[in-house]
Amino acid sequence: MHMIEAVVKPFVVDKIKAKLAELGIFGCTALECKGFGKQKGHTERYRGARIDVGFVPKVLLKIAVKSEDLDKAIEAIRESAHSNSVGDGKIFVYELGKVVRIRTGETDNDAL
Repeated sequence: MHMIEAVVKPFVVDKIKAKLAELGIFGCTALECKGFGKQKGHTERYRGARIDVGFVPKVLLKIAVKSEDLDKAIEAIRESAHSNSVGDGKIFVYELGKVVRIRTGETDNDAL
C-alpha cells in the first residue's frame, strides 16, 4: 500500500478525480494550500501598485492506493495535471504500514 501526495494547480483537481475514478480509485483527500517552486510566486496589482505574492494557490491531494495500482495512479495524475508549464506540481509517494477503516475495522488492502 502506498500514499500518494500530489501538489497540483486547483483547476486540474476535477480532471484528476475523474481519471482516478476510471481506474477504480475513489478515495481522495484534497487540502487547499499555498506554495512556490521554480515559479517563485507571482505578482498582483492592488490599486495600481504591484504586490509580490510569495506563494501560489495549490491543492494537496492525498490518495491511498494498493501497490498494484500505484503506477497507474501516478500516471493518471501526471497526465491530468501536465500542461508543460512551470508550476504543474509534484507527486510524492510513501509506503503505508497500516490502514484501518474505522467503521468496519477492515485493515490494509480491504480498508482501501
